Amino acid sequence: QVQLVESGGGLVQPGGSLGLSCAGSGSSFSRYAMGWYRQAPGKQRELVATITNGGTTNYADSVKGRFTISRGNAKNTVYLQMNSPKPDDTAVYYCYAHDTLWGRDYWGQGTQVTVSS
Repeated sequence: QVQLVESGGGLVQPGGSLGLSCAGSGSSFSRYAMGWYRQAPGKQRELVATITNGGTTNYADSVKGRFTISRGNAKNTVYLQMNSPKPDDTAVYYCYAHDTLWGRDYWGQGTQVTVSS
């Protein structure tokens, strides 16, 4: 059973920095693409950043140049480094994993990020 567990959310000041982590278990993540999505109150869930099993990254335009996604050497962890966050980045952030072999998607439980002074 695939499980994704996020950590690292919380309150951060505008212009500060915050790191999110997600640890996957229950499968061989070397064949998975992973990433982060977010959902703000009253809005749809949206892509933040993704990274393939080969290391190719993709970012939403709104976070390019400020956020960095990376994976651990064991491939079952994914990180999101948030630099210079803005109040508009306030949302629940969800870890995401896509099994490229079976075409299945998995989600973490979400972690709240609040950007406020």
